Amino acid sequence: MTARLADIAAQAGVSEATVSRVLNGKPGVSAATRESVLAALDLLGYERPVRLRQRSAGLVGLITPELGNPIFPAMAQVIGQALTRQGYTPVLATQTPGGSTEDELVEMLVERGVAGIIFASGLHADSTADTGRYARLQGQGVPFVLINGYSDKIDAPSVSVDDRAAVRLAVTHLAALGHRGIGLAVGQRRFVPVQRKIEGFVAAMGDVLGLPADDAEALVQHSLYTLEGGQAAAGALIAAGCTAIVCASDMMALGAIRAARQLGRTVPGDVSVVGFDDSPLIAFTDPPLTTIRQPVPAMCQAAVNALLEEIGDTPPPHSEFTFMPELVVRGSTAAGPADRGAPPRPATGQDTTRGMSGSTDMRPV
Repeated sequence: MTARLADIAAQAGVSEATVSRVLNGKPGVSAATRESVLAALDLLGYERPVRLRQRSAGLVGLITPELGNPIFPAMAQVIGQALTRQGYTPVLATQTPGGSTEDELVEMLVERGVAGIIFASGLHADSTADTGRYARLQGQGVPFVLINGYSDKIDAPSVSVDDRAAVRLAVTHLAALGHRGIGLAVGQRRFVPVQRKIEGFVAAMGDVLGLPADDAEALVQHSLYTLEGGQAAAGALIAAGCTAIVCASDMMALGAIRAARQLGRTVPGDVSVVGFDDSPLIAFTDPPLTTIRQPVPAMCQAAVNALLEEIGDTPPPHSEFTFMPELVVRGSTAAGPADRGAPPRPATGQDTTRGMSGSTDMRPV
């Protein structure tokens, strides 16, 4: 017991006597200190004494489209921790190809009496999907919050990164490096985040490089949010003469780097690549990836806060909370061929963070 007390005390930054008081439920310990000791117990893998285990305030579902893209496990971790701190038990429900659909996962969660549901990049983000499913869920009295994919047809709080601002950051960065042939690799056009990224790309290419909207649209390639999808889109853009590619996910960006190398190009010597998300471990790729960072901790905490307010019958405004992205400059972007003439024909190390960090606003988009 002495060795365990010493370990916990060292981890929590308190005395062994304080740890003992917490473990034995004695008074005289502040709430903050108590939380530090309990967190130390969890981090060190010790089981909490029965008297210290929180009773669950209920189950909360989190539905994600996949776990292959590392941004979704990152979101799940933040949301899970935030819910647990409030006494709720998170339940992760993930769609898989050929497996359960979003509607089936919702039915399963509702049958288990969840207190609420958080949807991350779900059918709400598909502009062609029937939004009636969310009205029906609301009619069942189940509070819910949406992440990335705002729809004014759905009466619920929504949390999003500013996709337009994100792409503008990337284009401005690449143009400052001397690139004129900049392409955009994104998912299918029916998704709201894709539509917004295209809008931001077209506007930025016009404002920064003076490229007409039709010519900028022609430099957009639609593909899958996978390494293979990024590889296919980048191959087409490089063949069209692009020297820089903005990708809609970090996985697509890794595919773009692979495509460049297979075509005998170097990154960033011949082709610069920008990702999107700043997924875990992406700083350790070869080269380290320049990317647009989604403020995942702030966004996910806001989603949890909004849901808990819904559950507590003090609902926040049913509009969009928009979070500003950051440009994280690493080794996959470098000076471009500024003196090589006109834009291309239409297509068939150390981190430095720039841009719009540290601010949020709430506005319908």
